[in-house]
Amino acid sequence: MVKSDPADGGGRKQQIADAFGRAARSYDDAAAPQRQAAALVADLAAQQRLPERPRILEVGCGTGILTRHIRAHWPDADLVASDLSPDMVGQAARGAMIAGTFLSMDGEVPPFDGPWFDLILSSLAFQWFSDLPTAIERLAGLLRPGGSLFFSTMGADSFAEWRAAHAAVGESAGTPDYPDLAALRSMLATFPDAFAFDEHWDHDFGGAKGFLAHLKGIGATVPTGDHAVLTPARLRSVMTAFNTTGGTVTYHILFGRVTRIAA
Repeated sequence: MVKSDPADGGGRKQQIADAFGRAARSYDDAAAPQRQAAALVADLAAQQRLPERPRILEVGCGTGILTRHIRAHWPDADLVASDLSPDMVGQAARGAMIAGTFLSMDGEVPPFDGPWFDLILSSLAFQWFSDLPTAIERLAGLLRPGGSLFFSTMGADSFAEWRAAHAAVGESAGTPDYPDLAALRSMLATFPDAFAFDEHWDHDFGGAKGFLAHLKGIGATVPTGDHAVLTPARLRSVMTAFNTTGGTVTYHILFGRVTRIAA
């Protein structure tokens, strides 16, 4: 059972969980940008000084891409790897090759109370949250003194080419409105020790057909709530406009860190 934010009503979160569940077996083959982001999150976190056997929480583990980095950096960690999708959690538990607890949960409402973790990691999951500032505050509250939250999430320039192709034919894309770097820095400004930066990565999926296959392969198929599904003819027009401009797509990734000041 997916534990969701009551304000969400469970509906959209369940749609997201179902979409990622359907993609559990195809995800790794389709997830080139996701692997890139997870590696950078892990490398950033590896600079953190941790206890001998740290307590680590991973939010949005998916199939275990970041989880495997955690195993490499902290083989003795007391790990909880979690995801909204039970199918993703099952896939990660089978493939991560690490001892730990694998838990299906909504990262916005983690079932933990008070400071418990030395490290919380998440890569490309926060963009699915309904209230990102509140979620970051809740997760930061689970850090022990000296502990850190490291995460990546989608930025405002993501899929700009796909949005432009929609606009070129008088349509709007169902892609969510992601925050820009200034907005993320504003969210983190209330924390005494935090930083954020961004990266722009161009990916060539072989045109519109390949890009749509990529989104389906990773389970990113749930549009914004008010988006009307295009007819096949209108979708073909969008795909043609996209291919005409070169067919590459931008992943704009925001990275953030929050550290709880030690007493």
